[in-house]
Amino acid sequence: MSMKMREAQRKDCEGICLVEQESFSQPWTKDAVINELMNKDLTLYYVLEDEQGVIWGYAGLWHVLDEGQITNIALRKACRGRGYGELLLRLLMETAWERGCSVIFLEVRFSNLPALRLYRKLGYTVVSVRRQYYTQPMEDAYVMSCERKKYRWADR
Repeated sequence: MSMKMREAQRKDCEGICLVEQESFSQPWTKDAVINELMNKDLTLYYVLEDEQGVIWGYAGLWHVLDEGQITNIALRKACRGRGYGELLLRLLMETAWERGCSVIFLEVRFSNLPALRLYRKLGYTVVSVRRQYYTQPMEDAYVMSCERKKYRWADR
């Protein structure tokens, strides 16, 4: 299956919502996704799609002043473990660096070991813990950050 990444557009809302529903116990609503996609001054979103235009994953970030905050990175189950999450995350981060971010933050469940491995591979470190941040199931979150100067560009 051939995949490509591109900047997300409003027309991608349905596909992003399907990824959300397959990936999260509390998926974003359609209205929330549309609001994110329409707020181009503060947000950056990319989708992963196949040659038929089916959305298989997406990644998003809020950009405020010189900081980025990753909102979500999600892939449909059939695409996980193939390196697409890393490609989406690298594209998102490198675009954020180009747009002036000096540091990017994210939250991740304690139990999400594949995501933790990826984030550490790219240069993220744990800066704090948010107790009971996630619900359904209740779980703590690591707050992680990556400074531009610590981003691992070379392992691509």
